[in-house]
Amino acid sequence: MNFTALDWSIIIAFLLITLFVGLYFKNSASKSLTDFFLAGRNLPWYIAGISMVATTFAADTPLWVAEVIKKNGVSGNWLWWNMMIGGMVTTFFFAKLWRRANVLTELEFLEIRYSGKAVNVFRSFKSVYLGIFFNAIVIGWVNAAMIKILEEFFGIDYFTAFQVVAGLMVLIAIYSTISGLLGVAITDALQFVLAMAGCIILAIIMMNSEQVGGIDGLKEKLPAWRFEFFPNFNSANSVGTFSVSILAFLSFVGVQWWASWYPGAEPGGGGYISQRMMSTKNEKHSVFATLFFQIAHYCLRPWPWIIVGLCALVVYPELSQADAGKGFVKAMNEFMPSGLKGLLFTAFLGAYMSTISTQLNWGASYLTNDLYKRNFGQKSSQKKLVRIGKLFTVVIMIVAVITTTFIETIDGAARFLIGSSAGLGAVLILRWYWWRINIWSEISATLAPILGYSVAKYIIAPVYQLENSNVFIENEGIILVTTLFTTIVWLIVTFITKPTSKEKLQSFYNQVKPDGAWKPFRQKSNNGSSNLMYLAFCWISSVWMTYSVLFLIGKLIFKEWNSVMIWGASSLVSFIIFRMFLNKTSIMDKEEKIDG
Repeated sequence: MNFTALDWSIIIAFLLITLFVGLYFKNSASKSLTDFFLAGRNLPWYIAGISMVATTFAADTPLWVAEVIKKNGVSGNWLWWNMMIGGMVTTFFFAKLWRRANVLTELEFLEIRYSGKAVNVFRSFKSVYLGIFFNAIVIGWVNAAMIKILEEFFGIDYFTAFQVVAGLMVLIAIYSTISGLLGVAITDALQFVLAMAGCIILAIIMMNSEQVGGIDGLKEKLPAWRFEFFPNFNSANSVGTFSVSILAFLSFVGVQWWASWYPGAEPGGGGYISQRMMSTKNEKHSVFATLFFQIAHYCLRPWPWIIVGLCALVVYPELSQADAGKGFVKAMNEFMPSGLKGLLFTAFLGAYMSTISTQLNWGASYLTNDLYKRNFGQKSSQKKLVRIGKLFTVVIMIVAVITTTFIETIDGAARFLIGSSAGLGAVLILRWYWWRINIWSEISATLAPILGYSVAKYIIAPVYQLENSNVFIENEGIILVTTLFTTIVWLIVTFITKPTSKEKLQSFYNQVKPDGAWKPFRQKSNNGSSNLMYLAFCWISSVWMTYSVLFLIGKLIFKEWNSVMIWGASSLVSFIIFRMFLNKTSIMDKEEKIDG
């Protein structure tokens, strides 16, 4: 690593600007919990949307994409591209409802939707579990990736890199506690622009290097399957291309996007995604923030990473699958000139900081609002609650730093907890659209997958493999079994337990006005006609449009002009259809329609 004074100046300037933003918004964040955790519910859609994208752009994400490219080429990205189907469901069916619910956190939603003593117990438990335990693990994962980047980039040992990361955590905690979500969102926007600019510059420089020789040279040096956009459905004949069985394909398209819970991709919205929805100016801004997030996340962001990953195959053919992510860091070191090298490192630093600052603020919102305020501080002043929120931010930071040192030990357990969530998503979706869902539905749907997943993975799958030596129940089969088991459990629990009180259901309906199976309560409030059909068309056409734009950009980069015309036409037609149905929904009033 050879950093010049210019490189260091860029890094220092970025850190100073970050602190300045925190100080600038200090007064705006200190008035109330709403100001501190939801930016006063006044974020415009583009700031909230960019903040969502920036948060999901962690320092390790481009490295993971490089590993995917090494194994399966471009088609390997379907491991996460398939999640866009569920993301668009959140956009059109839930973003508006989250903003309308007028809650501070997603856990507060439990209190306005359900009745009974179990509600507060469940809310308090989840605030600790998500706010401290799971949050610290997520931060630990991101920290571990940043440590690897520092080791590779600067050639330092683990202990030194850990100290640097711990220092960065302190800095992030400082500006997060000073400025709250408003400062976090503004710095997210700056950090995302830097991160995208740096990755695009690296992709261009690496692509035009002598080793690669431009797009034409890249396509000559790599086999054609590396550039395939779609997976192979016949795994027996596949060579390199990402292969999925029919069972796996049906799981991706028909089940996983709604059934499984994953941080940042929660069915129906949740976590920091719902936090951004609730922080927008109004319902329309909430929808467009989430729509922007889906399009930027899937269409714009991945291509620089993919290009660098493909170029790394040519420049660093000696790297193993396990070390493929290091190719990205090596390219940063070897291809970026003075000044740009500092800029790109700053981009990765910004990506890291945006993720950590969001996790700290989001986790502290649970502990402050759903644990402390609900159980101990209902009479506390807003300023005292803000101070408690800042204290919890620091507590999470300390726990996360400690967790980072044990991340390899707890990694398997955390992956098990994420994997054993299949089936929970159905309740997270239906609680908005079916009045019969109660608190016990959600509790049982949270606990049942752990048992179902354990039985499917450790009992059924091994037995099935022994009895059928040529066939093995793959992970998608385990998810389907877990989803079926969970669904049966929560449906039985729902019908053998008492429904939520009529008073609570009517209050919820009057406030949120959801579509779906709310007939008894809709009649009392005289709510208008349903939007579900038009929202469904918006969902389908937006999925079509976003995938079309994703492939259009890729084909433009790879100079496949016939495909460019096809995907360009597909993008245009899907956009026209999408706009037509969007204008028929209540999302856009006649006087508020956006320009084409």
